[in-house]
Amino acid sequence: MLTTTGMNMRIDAVHSRAICDEIGDRLREKLGREATCELPPHLQHLIERLAEADRETAPSLVPSLEDMIDPRHESSICESFDEQLA
Repeated sequence: MLTTTGMNMRIDAVHSRAICDEIGDRLREKLGREATCELPPHLQHLIERLAEADRETAPSLVPSLEDMIDPRHESSICESFDEQLA
């Protein structure tokens, strides 16, 4: 699956995970081991938002059959299919 960023860049799931892991590693280095228990409130809020986003189910990128069929042409498609069967 590809993710589109605000800059119209497409990143696949493997690279997205690698970027997130690298950001986490750098944050741990900057904050140090002793600071991992108490984060600044704003950073704690952002981490909670990330956790919430991870729990959300992403919408499907595949359209449903109903979305692919134009209702104006549905009857003509059925009629032509019926004619082919006859």
